[in-house]
Amino acid sequence: MTLRRKILLGFGIALCLVLIVLTWAVINLVRLGSASDSILRENYKSIIAAEVMINAMERQDSASLLLTLGFAEEADSQFSAFEAEFLRSLARAADNITVEGEAGIIARIDSGYQRYLQAFDELSDLTGSSTTATAADYYQETVLPLFTEIRSSCEALRDLNQSTAYTASAHASGVARRAIWSTLVVGLAAVAAGLLFSLLMSTSLTRPLQALLGATARLADRDYSTQLPVTSGDELGRLAAGFNQMAARLHAFDEMNLKEVLLQKQRIETVIESIEDGILVVDRDLRIVNLNGAAAGVFGVERPLALGRHFLETARDGHLFSLLRETVESGMAPELDPDTAMLSVGAGEARRYFAFAVSAVEGTGGGVTGGGVTGSGDTGGGGPVRSVTGAVLLLRDVTRLKELDRLKSDFVMTASHELRTPLTGLEMSVELLREKARERLTDQERELLEAAHTDVLRLKALVADLLDLSRIEAGRIQLEMNEVDLRGVVEQVTGIFQPQFVEKRARLLAELPADLPSARADAEKTAWVLSNLISNALRYIDEGGTVTVGAERSGSVLSVSVADDGAGIPYQYQSRIFDKFVQVAGDSRPGRTGLGLAISREIVRAHGGTIWVESVPGEGSRFSFTLPLARGEEA
Repeated sequence: MTLRRKILLGFGIALCLVLIVLTWAVINLVRLGSASDSILRENYKSIIAAEVMINAMERQDSASLLLTLGFAEEADSQFSAFEAEFLRSLARAADNITVEGEAGIIARIDSGYQRYLQAFDELSDLTGSSTTATAADYYQETVLPLFTEIRSSCEALRDLNQSTAYTASAHASGVARRAIWSTLVVGLAAVAAGLLFSLLMSTSLTRPLQALLGATARLADRDYSTQLPVTSGDELGRLAAGFNQMAARLHAFDEMNLKEVLLQKQRIETVIESIEDGILVVDRDLRIVNLNGAAAGVFGVERPLALGRHFLETARDGHLFSLLRETVESGMAPELDPDTAMLSVGAGEARRYFAFAVSAVEGTGGGVTGGGVTGSGDTGGGGPVRSVTGAVLLLRDVTRLKELDRLKSDFVMTASHELRTPLTGLEMSVELLREKARERLTDQERELLEAAHTDVLRLKALVADLLDLSRIEAGRIQLEMNEVDLRGVVEQVTGIFQPQFVEKRARLLAELPADLPSARADAEKTAWVLSNLISNALRYIDEGGTVTVGAERSGSVLSVSVADDGAGIPYQYQSRIFDKFVQVAGDSRPGRTGLGLAISREIVRAHGGTIWVESVPGEGSRFSFTLPLARGEEA
């Protein structure tokens, strides 16, 4: 039987029960109506007839009294009128004999009334031929006893029918009570049957649905062995069979997928373990879920013991912990300075250096992928929801590179020191030739001498820059940190460069706010950085160009900028412009060593600030750096 037929059957049975109750109520109403009709038909007519006869007899008795008093004409008229009324009522009573004993009473009334009529006639004769006293005596002796007899018989007829009516009314009340109780019983039985059938029907319909709901929940929990019993051939049975087929296919797919996932997991772990760099993965609670041998060696732990433990229990590095927590909470990889994103492990000759990077791990459902920027929400187009599931810490051993960089710096410093003495001798020799032998040289020889002088000056500047950079990188830079009026520094530096700008027909502007706060800095080193930036800007602007020096308060730091409207810097060089010996391709301008911006960066970093460039090729560049505010200006 189909589900539709089951539902129709349920409604049909409910309608049948309602019809049964309705039919039974109608039957009881008919019975009650029949009882009431019986009372009206069988007794009410006889009671009315008896009342009319009693009333007629009383009027005829009054007529008899009038006759004895000598009012013969009025008495005859009244007696005749009520005689006809009495006989009509007697006839009605005779036609409605329904009660036992009623016929005898009517017969007595009939015979008595006949005698009463004869007595009245005799009374009439006496009143016409004798005295009034004789007529009155006859009335008392004959007419009045007959009247009393007939009246008593009429009352007996009335009382008999009234008693019967009361009995019939009681019977009707009994019928009504039985009708009420029987209707109530039938109705309650119908309700009970309806409830029972509804319960059975709802159970037969909801039990498979509840089983399906529970099976669906288990299926959602990856219990693919779930099966539903097929107990019927209707739509629910077919649905259960379809569900079983789906679960079986999902079970087979899950087994295949699980094997593939385990295989992929083994591959990933093998790849991670084979990587020389240290890799450590944490979940959203910053508990270690994976790390390779290299990472375990960095933190000095055993891999099996580290798994499942909190990061701080293994690494005990607050800075790395803060970076991982920030990545997990924001879903974005933090911006790290490559020169400061360094982890030092060990001491002395056993010290090792590791450059680190942190990235977020995002997942879709059960899988995860590493990514630099992640978020949660719909990925668009109805795709899966992606959410941050953890973070990855990558540790790259740069100890050898650090050592090479140190050796390079030592070599550069040593070479620079060694070159200063011969360069000084060369400079003195060239200067002596320029002063003493210039007049004896040919034009070509003088040109060669000037070229040698220029090259010596460039070499001296390069050696000086190399020495400064080596000292800064070695941490031997000495900063005299004082409260510095940056306005005075800017005016001093721009005043030095004004003649060069006038010579090039360019403009050097200083745009400083009136309420510019003081900085906490080394005035001489700050002036050196500012001079280097203005010198570079002057070199790259065309005739008639403009260089603008600006400064403003930016939060808790003082931001200084040098902007020009020159050729700008190609995008591919903007990320490397502050590295050592980096020069823009195609730049043939003299006087460049490629160390000025690198030294400027180290000086700014030594102040605790940052330096950066913003440039659009063909539109100019803006170099900016920050300095800490003086202590009284921080509020």
